[in-house]
Amino acid sequence: MSKILIVYSSVRGQTRKVCAHIEKKLTALGNEVQVTSIDESVDLAEFDKIVIGASIRHGKHNPAVYDFIEANQSTLEQKPSSFFSVSLVARKPLKNTPETNPYMRAFVDKSPWLPQLLEVFGGNLNYPGYNMMDRNIIRFIMWITKGPTAADTNVEYTDWQKVDAYADKVNLLSAG
Repeated sequence: MSKILIVYSSVRGQTRKVCAHIEKKLTALGNEVQVTSIDESVDLAEFDKIVIGASIRHGKHNPAVYDFIEANQSTLEQKPSSFFSVSLVARKPLKNTPETNPYMRAFVDKSPWLPQLLEVFGGNLNYPGYNMMDRNIIRFIMWITKGPTAADTNVEYTDWQKVDAYADKVNLLSAG
């Protein structure tokens, strides 16, 4: 049994939903799991493993993700750790791996921390839930990338079997 911390940065809740799914799976495997927002303070030293999950908004991870990593870099490097990213781009077969996802590649290039495990998941497209500006920006991007543009579209692209497989990999992480 491990004590696992899952820290998330979520704009519209899909990343938090993914974290809750991972928490349930890891708890069922006998772990003690705590999920917390990146904005909450927590003592990383209390945990055996650390997972960070972050969504993409307007093509970028929240700057708070990088601030958190920089503030906790030495602890993150000493413990088994992982990072996952949630984005609509990851809905595409050629952009749904850490090696092919442009946002994960940008994260790896920008972050001073390189975790043992990286993963990407498709997000949720919910036009009715967006404000007018975001709805129009995302519809335009979807039009360019040949995605759905109907104003009433609400599609979840998260592959929950992939999330389960990721949780299994997190469970097996050990000090390197």
